[in-house]
Amino acid sequence: MTFYLAGSIALGAGLGFLYQRVVGCRSGVCLITSNRWVATLYGGFMGYMLAR
Repeated sequence: MTFYLAGSIALGAGLGFLYQRVVGCRSGVCLITSNRWVATLYGGFMGYMLAR
């Protein structure tokens, strides 16, 4: 179960980072996608929530 949860967090963080790099936010006012660290953490959090 722990490996599944860690994998889900890593996958979510990777997808959050990839989303920020590909789509991003051109104006800089987007709360989640304007900063790569926030997008990565948010993706990891969503991976955690979906795995539970």
